Amino acid sequence: MASDSDELNVRLIEDFTPRLRELVKVDQVLIYLHSIEADQKERILKKAENDGNQAAVDLLLTAVTKKPHAPGWFRAFVDALEQSGCQYAADYMQLNIPEPEVEKENYYSVKLIQLLAPSLMDMKTEVVRVQCLSAELLTVQDAEIIETTTANQGRRNGAGELLRRIVKCRPGWFSTFLSILRETDHKDLYEMTGGLPDCDEKGSDVKQPSQENEPTGSGEAATNESPAAAESCGSSQLRGNSTTEDTQDDTTGLYKGVSTESGKLPDNLEPAQPDVAESVATARSQEKAEIVLRDYQTDVARPALEGKNIIICLPTGRGKTRVAVYITKKHLDNRRAEKQSGKVVVLVNKIPLVEQHYVAEFLPFLKSGYKVERVSGDSQLKISFTEIVKNNDVIICTAQILENYLERSNSGEDEGVNLSDLTLIVIDECHHTQKGGVYNHIMMRYLKQKHKNRRLKKEQKQPVPLPQILGLTASPGVGGATKMEKAEEHILRICANLDASKIMTGNLGKFTQEPRKTVVTIEDRKEDPFGDVIKTIMNAIHTHADLSPTCDLGSQNYEQWVVQKERKAATEEDQKVRVCAEHLRQYSEGLNLSNTIRMCDSFNFLSKYYEEEIKKKTTPDEEAEIQITETERFLFNLFKENKEKLQKLAALPEYENDSLTKLRRTILQEFSSREEGRGIIFTKTRRSAIALSQWIQENPKFADIGVKASYVIGGGDQSNVKPMTSAEQRDVLAKFGKGQVNLLIATTVAEEGLDIPACNFVIRYGLVTNEISMMQARGRGRAEDSSYTLVEVKNSGVAEKECVNEYREDMMNKAIKKIRALNQADYDKRILEFQIQAVLEEKVRMVKNKQKTMKNENPSEVTFSCRGCSKHVCTGEDIEIIENMHRVNVKAEFAYGLLHFYTMFF
Repeated sequence: MASDSDELNVRLIEDFTPRLRELVKVDQVLIYLHSIEADQKERILKKAENDGNQAAVDLLLTAVTKKPHAPGWFRAFVDALEQSGCQYAADYMQLNIPEPEVEKENYYSVKLIQLLAPSLMDMKTEVVRVQCLSAELLTVQDAEIIETTTANQGRRNGAGELLRRIVKCRPGWFSTFLSILRETDHKDLYEMTGGLPDCDEKGSDVKQPSQENEPTGSGEAATNESPAAAESCGSSQLRGNSTTEDTQDDTTGLYKGVSTESGKLPDNLEPAQPDVAESVATARSQEKAEIVLRDYQTDVARPALEGKNIIICLPTGRGKTRVAVYITKKHLDNRRAEKQSGKVVVLVNKIPLVEQHYVAEFLPFLKSGYKVERVSGDSQLKISFTEIVKNNDVIICTAQILENYLERSNSGEDEGVNLSDLTLIVIDECHHTQKGGVYNHIMMRYLKQKHKNRRLKKEQKQPVPLPQILGLTASPGVGGATKMEKAEEHILRICANLDASKIMTGNLGKFTQEPRKTVVTIEDRKEDPFGDVIKTIMNAIHTHADLSPTCDLGSQNYEQWVVQKERKAATEEDQKVRVCAEHLRQYSEGLNLSNTIRMCDSFNFLSKYYEEEIKKKTTPDEEAEIQITETERFLFNLFKENKEKLQKLAALPEYENDSLTKLRRTILQEFSSREEGRGIIFTKTRRSAIALSQWIQENPKFADIGVKASYVIGGGDQSNVKPMTSAEQRDVLAKFGKGQVNLLIATTVAEEGLDIPACNFVIRYGLVTNEISMMQARGRGRAEDSSYTLVEVKNSGVAEKECVNEYREDMMNKAIKKIRALNQADYDKRILEFQIQAVLEEKVRMVKNKQKTMKNENPSEVTFSCRGCSKHVCTGEDIEIIENMHRVNVKAEFAYGLLHFYTMFF
């Protein structure tokens, strides 16, 4: 039965639906509404695409208010509005309604923008977009959509997209937008939109987005702006034009295509020819003063300032990146003083870190004297990476981009980048420079050239210049070593791979900060009838397929065993075992969810899986089954027979796992005991991250103490869970940084590099990998009095693994100390030995790879079959290699076969 508060909240939404139509950005709100099913989200987005945003808002609100209401549904809706940048809409939902005068003035501001839209299309969209993002008139996702629109459809269409989005901001956006037009040299547009010509001289009439201690962006300006200021810089014109509604019929002919519907701007404007994008650095951060380092930071930087290759090893949160910025600046200053060019590339291993380093560190300190740019695989590049390197002094990029362009230069197929073009390479999280990773590929090129240079010098020839190398890490780890000797060898190999002359650590003194650590153990369920039913089903499948597992059901060893059985069966075309193994994997995941999250999450996961599987086996009109085997019929019936029993058991709270109870208690304690709690929960799988986020949002106890949760997961397609795009990741992390999200549920994607100074607690929920991950996760708690809690989960063994990792961390610190105590000659000798060995191993590896590519089989004898039905698909003769990389089948018969398969199974 719906509660009275639910009915009141539904009525509130209904009463303010006209305002929500104008203020809600459907595409962004949907990202944070986890209660709406994926197929429903697709329908809403399709509605927005076909009929416009306002029509889609109606469909969205219908889905939100649909009964039965889940606990906390209204709070989740308000949180989604806030997290998606629709703060004005969220204000209405919380009855924070502005005064009538403020609302009226905002109405006229929107109308004026609509009226002048055709002229405003001529703005420098890229410049204005960056400033609007800086002033928080736009969210990160808004800015990316505008950037994409500008790149694909031209500057005018991009301007239309920008205007459609800023008019949804809180009152006060108009004066900020005026200031931006004036600051970006749009004097004619500024005056036409309401700004007075003499405002530049007066200075105080228009508030500057960058003015210290002044409100900026979408919300505060309206309540603090003085009436005189508003009157003098455009608001007076708005008040004077109160007859706009009466006269707009007369102006329709002048501004054809401009809708007069409230809150709406023209969707289709005549596109202009795309302009060459202006190189605009972000204005999010203010110009910062000269970098001042702490004593321990100065100590670790000293060898690099002398031009030496080093690794800086400092705990997370102790300013490694700031030291790198300092070294970069001194490097460029010295090159400039010597009348030589300097070129610095900062390499990171994750896309979100590109923006973080650019905005928070390198740009603020370097933009006054040097050109700084960032590039990632997610960037909308207007020019090639080669041109970006030529035109900028500091380039922050993902390592794979540099590697790609180094390879282009090496192969001679395209204009690329050479190591000799660079003078300093900064490698973030440099402990990844091993085991064939992309960092290692880049440094292997470096080492090969270094050893060629030795030969060139002996031949009295000019060596090829190589860049200085600066590695940054919080933990090189021990590589699984159990003895000190092996730990030293592991760290020395990393030093050799980076050609580091020293590994530098600092005496932190008073800056030493370790979070309070707690390990929360759990009690095993006395009874687990839900899990028992799943195990009974799994054992029935084992019997049907003649499988005999040798490990506990649901354990990690069991998952590995099932995967091996599935792969082997697929190779041998044993469809019975393959299909059974595939279903066993789902039940194993269901057991893990039951032990980690709620039983209802496990049941919903299994139920959805079987619904989708059955849907694949029926025609669109559901009249006939298609190619269902006896094994599949057995598996479907097995779940059907147990479905009702599982559903009933999933609803009994007395059988819930103790881990979730302890997690709930830990979260409540962290938020209740702190003035402003902000934390991260690390969990093992994407599915558990999403389920935990939903559990928190649906629990009214969390809402009562102000918990605003969201999740961040990886962007790859290696799992069945839909990945997050880079834009979605950045948006969530930006909101976490600002406090709009105060509890982040994350997979290991957020372990490295995430820098949120206000984060004051970290919880690892059933997740422990190695000592590096432990130290990285622990280091996300940056604030004073931060805490680190490990919550055990059944079958995870996290408490034991944590003890092992603490032992390894201690071993690592001792190994680094011993390495630093070596005299330089002995150190250099060992490093050279490891480098020669690495170069030789690389040559052997390349020979083996070349041998692998040699065709020892007749292509016609190599056959390919469908994994699902074992039907013959093609032979090796049908496969073509494109760009020495992509293997494709372009035969029409193959395409027809795929289409036939798709219509049968999907």
